[in-house]
This record gives sequence, structure tokens and C-alpha cells, in this order.
Amino acid sequence: MKRNLLLFLLVLASIETAETAFAQRQAIGIVTFETTGSGVTAKDAADLTNKIIDELNSWGTINAVQGESGADYIIKGTLSKQSGNFVLSAKTSDAGGKILNEYKEQARTINDMPAYLLCVRAVEKVPLPNYLLGTWQSTINMPDGPVVCIIEFKADKSVRVERYDTWEHKQNNSLRYEGYGTGSYSCICFVNKVVNVSGRQVSVDAMFNVNLRLEETLPAQTSVSQGGLRLVFNGDRASFEIENGILPCGRNFDGPSVYSSAVLGFSQFRKIR
Repeated sequence: MKRNLLLFLLVLASIETAETAFAQRQAIGIVTFETTGSGVTAKDAADLTNKIIDELNSWGTINAVQGESGADYIIKGTLSKQSGNFVLSAKTSDAGGKILNEYKEQARTINDMPAYLLCVRAVEKVPLPNYLLGTWQSTINMPDGPVVCIIEFKADKSVRVERYDTWEHKQNNSLRYEGYGTGSYSCICFVNKVVNVSGRQVSVDAMFNVNLRLEETLPAQTSVSQGGLRLVFNGDRASFEIENGILPCGRNFDGPSVYSSAVLGFSQFRKIR
């Protein structure tokens, strides 16, 4: 009896979690793109419209539908052909008609149109869930002491870098600087989106871009710019790991006896505030 009750509670919890995630989805309507000029058909426009809808729905944080009825935000655009390329000129507005942003993308064929990048630009100013809000810490334990990053991601997409250690080991000597700084970031959060990471199919929770301007660091790290990073969070989103990269913080010139790789970087973070 207890076993059946536990199973029921687990199923109920999973249903409630799914319902909560769905309830938080923004409703975005995509009006079938218009066509202009020669070389573009209604089918081309319909295919690209459906491609955008499918991509947005794959994120799990958006309920994308065709048309604008009942939508909180609306995407409209015009598809044309220029110099042999398909060109989409589009804009996103709120339900009241206020234009949030305009953007353009092109590709040789409809299938080549970069749907993910186009969607990122389309929802750039749409309020979506942001799992990164707060202050996070990453620590790399080195033979001569820890290398630490403490970084705060704010709601206005700015970054405050409380601490960004940089480290270098060369000819049996190590250098360490405790840097700090500011920056900006963008983040698109998902619900179990499966993507290809280095030939592996991985379920990721966010795509992340960050640009940091740092002081009191080694020269190579005064500017850190990383894009297209895939993040995987733990169950309660109190920690995350970068699946396909690092935030670089130094170099090891003296082989695996000091550190396992030549480049040192932060990749595992836990939330501290």
C-alpha cells in the first residue's frame, strides 16, 4: 500500500511540474509570412512559418501557434529573394501592437534558414524564464590553491563579476590574479531540449552567450567572450554545468602533472545567492 501511495505521489508531482512549466509558457503567434517579388512561393512562406513554430515549441517555454488570436506576442514577416538567397524580414510586437524589435535573416534555401538563431532574435525582448538569475560560484582546486569565479547574472541582462581568478603555471612557477569586472549576457531557457553536442545527443536546459570586461587579470583574460554555450542544470536549478565549453581563466604550460589540460576554465557552477 505504501509503495503504491509513493508511486502515485511521484506521478502527481511530475504532472504538477509539467503543468507548471506549461502554464509559464508565453503564447506567441506567428502569422504566415507574406511573400514579395519573384522566385518565392506561398509554400516557401508556409514551410518557413512552420519551421519557426516547430523550433519555438521545441524549447518548452513557449506555446507557439499559427495566427495571432489569443497570443501575448506576435511575429510577422515578409519573405523575398535577393541575389539567389531567401531573405526574411520580420518583427515581433506585443498584443497591443507595440513593436519590440525587428530583424532579418537569409539563406540559400528554406531548409538552410537558421531557425534557432532567427527565433533567438525574434524573442529577444519577450520575457521568458531565466534560470541564471542570481549569484553563482565555480571553484577549481589546483595544487597551489583554489581558482575561483563568483558571478552575478541580473534581470536586465547585465553581469557583475565579483571575482574572476586567473592562473598560469610555467617553468614550475604559478601566477594568480583575483580579477573582477562587468559584462552582459543572453540566455534562452528550455525544458528538456535535445541538441547535438560534439556528436552526442544531450538534453540541455539553456543556450548561453556572455561577454565580460575584466580588470586585474592575466592579459589573455581581460576580455572573455563565449557564445553558443549549452547549459545543463540539476533538478532544483541550484547548479549547472557548461556542456560544450568553459569560461577560460588561464593556462598550464607544464603538463598533466600540474593539471589535466593546457587550458584552465570554469565549467561547473553552484548558486550561492
